[in-house]
Amino acid sequence: MNRNRKHKAFPSFLLLLVASVAWFTGVALAVAPAASRPRPNIVFILTDDLGYGDLGVFFQNSGAGGREPRVAMKATPQLDRLAAGGMQLRGHYTAAPVCAPARASFLTGVHQGHANVRDNQFDKALEDHHTVAGVLKQAGYRTACIGKWGLQGGKQMPAHPLKRGFDEYFGYIGHGAGHAHYPKEDRKALYDGMQEVGGDYDKCYTTDLFTARAKKFIIDHRRERKEQPFFLYLAYDTPHAKTQLPSCAYPEGTGTGGGLQWLGRPGEMINTARGTPDTWYYPEHAKATWRDPGRPGKAAPWPDVAKRYATMVRRIDDAVGDLAATLKDLGIERDTLLVFTSDNGPSKESYLKGKDGNGYKREFDPGFFRGYGPFDGIKRDCYEGGVRVGAIVHWPGSVPPGRTSERPGQFHDWLPTFCEMAGLAAPARTDGVSLLPELLGNGERRDSTVYVEYFNGSKTPPQPDFLASRRGAPRRQMQMIRSGNLVGVRHDIRSHDDDFEIYDVVDDPGQRKNLAAGMKDLQQRMKDRVLQIRRPDPAAPRPYADDLAVPPAAPPARTRPGLEARVFPAAPWPVDDLSLPPATAIHLARVGLPPGVAAGQAVVLRGWLKVEKDGDYLLQLPPSSKAVLKLHGATVIDHDRGTLSADGRIKLKAGLHPLMISVLAAGGPLELKWSIDGAAEAEVPAECFFTGS
Repeated sequence: MNRNRKHKAFPSFLLLLVASVAWFTGVALAVAPAASRPRPNIVFILTDDLGYGDLGVFFQNSGAGGREPRVAMKATPQLDRLAAGGMQLRGHYTAAPVCAPARASFLTGVHQGHANVRDNQFDKALEDHHTVAGVLKQAGYRTACIGKWGLQGGKQMPAHPLKRGFDEYFGYIGHGAGHAHYPKEDRKALYDGMQEVGGDYDKCYTTDLFTARAKKFIIDHRRERKEQPFFLYLAYDTPHAKTQLPSCAYPEGTGTGGGLQWLGRPGEMINTARGTPDTWYYPEHAKATWRDPGRPGKAAPWPDVAKRYATMVRRIDDAVGDLAATLKDLGIERDTLLVFTSDNGPSKESYLKGKDGNGYKREFDPGFFRGYGPFDGIKRDCYEGGVRVGAIVHWPGSVPPGRTSERPGQFHDWLPTFCEMAGLAAPARTDGVSLLPELLGNGERRDSTVYVEYFNGSKTPPQPDFLASRRGAPRRQMQMIRSGNLVGVRHDIRSHDDDFEIYDVVDDPGQRKNLAAGMKDLQQRMKDRVLQIRRPDPAAPRPYADDLAVPPAAPPARTRPGLEARVFPAAPWPVDDLSLPPATAIHLARVGLPPGVAAGQAVVLRGWLKVEKDGDYLLQLPPSSKAVLKLHGATVIDHDRGTLSADGRIKLKAGLHPLMISVLAAGGPLELKWSIDGAAEAEVPAECFFTGS
């Protein structure tokens, strides 16, 4: 039941007990929810090209925004209030510095070394695999996506949200539609489910439209399905691309009785479908002035494009406050986790031409408000300003108020987080960890894998406050990995021998002091790690794709032959066992199922695979097995639902490689075979398996 009550930690032994009961009763849950731990509603809000530095609580309120003399947007009072009542995740990263791959990684719970949408693959079909919506449906949630999608895959839309785990969809299905923000006036295709409906949506500014529809979904759900939890993915297309203004002021009030309202009448679908599109500025922005260093003397009006951008950000802020008020009015604020973040760093695009009435160019300058915050880099860069987006988490009564975390995390962490909240074990293929212990403040969470790979043929813009060597530097092949406080980043990669720049982004958030010269060991570990955790994708070629994955620099000091197997009572898919309570280890001589395992039970094998020589290895599990095999965390075999890594091919350097096989037992045998450099297939010998710390 979805009641107001404080959410408490659920002891591990009780989780295991509930899971055992689930198995005996046939419930397909690896970790079942209980009355003392109700499943909360989840609202995940994703903005488009909103910079870390654009938020008041992250940066603007400090007065540090803008060029000298400082210009502050003072943009986000509602988000600041939510942050004060919840938690700031200041070390949170997007999965990629551009929208499509970032959204794909969030939805599927994998980083860019595994996602099937990489680089600039806009409108590519999101793979038919586990999604955040799909796993939450398994736990009994009603799921809705409202806003920008861009992962549908061509005119037939094989990867429409309704085919990727969502029960309801409303918004821009195509990536290009999200570049403008009035569906009818801009002639952009707007979808309600599978139906294009834009002709009825006069004067509907998308920030308002998507918010009104989100409020309608929540209100209708509360009335019609009061006992069922819901998941809402609200994906704004602003302040991205065309810097368009609303048509009128934000309506008075908030929540169920005020603010934005869904009317549902053709030509007047929402209560702000009036006035003249692209004309209304927030008064404080319309009158704002600054001292332009290029025009000494008296204060000058802000450039028109800056007024527009600030208005767009403030409109998002009002909308999110309105949505939060709706939850409170319905009595479900304490039953709902709300997350707010952005898909990548700020952009310099405005889609406007010429100059304004004061002679300023109408191309947006992200440095005007310093939307990249204390960092260098914008959208399409792998420096912090392009990929550090932060997140605000609000869940009254569960997430203690007023807390700030600098600990790194990334988009793919949300899928296992939501799984734990819903009472499910995370799928084995996820690259993420649950953030829930940190959010609730009642336990230690595992370290996140923070990793980005991306290609773009453009250059980092010559922002005056960026490090001189970065201004106008080519981007091309890029990579970023974080280890503790240290970030390794490299641009214009020509080979895997190219060094990472290494920065302490806690003491040096602007990445001014490259520490690489004094960190040779870490340099090598970073180079090794980025080969170990990713899988090549022919659609996104990399100069390091053919390099061999290397063994860890520090293999286990003590080993013994065989593998350790752990059995879990029931699961809907091969599980990430580290998200479950510990289970007793059973020693096995080689890959196989422990005696007595029944169909439907989850089994996880862990150990080390010994490789005698460098080579091209083709690993194979029985095609009928519902299993996932990982080496170093890289998914080599995916017989769960995926196809990207299903062939099991990987290039390995000689040595010990950490092995994990997660399988959902189906009654048949389990064995591992390999073929080395094209030789005949054979079962992997028992002497190639070891256990060790």
